Amino acid sequence: MAPGEGVPRIGEDVMLGAGCVLLGDIEVGDGAVVGANSVVTRSVPAGCVVAGVPAKIIKRQDGKVGR
Repeated sequence: MAPGEGVPRIGEDVMLGAGCVLLGDIEVGDGAVVGANSVVTRSVPAGCVVAGVPAKIIKRQDGKVGR
């Protein structure tokens, strides 16, 4: 495995809540918010809010709720 593979990549202006866990080769898009104590196992699109175990999208940048 090359350096930087298999680790989370975090975009610009991302807020990570206390105790959250990012697992694997995923990307957290620019301006995303990860709720406290969430477990993120999939990539998070830019501008989305995710929370839960496993983390799910609870709000999108366009204002829609859910996936």
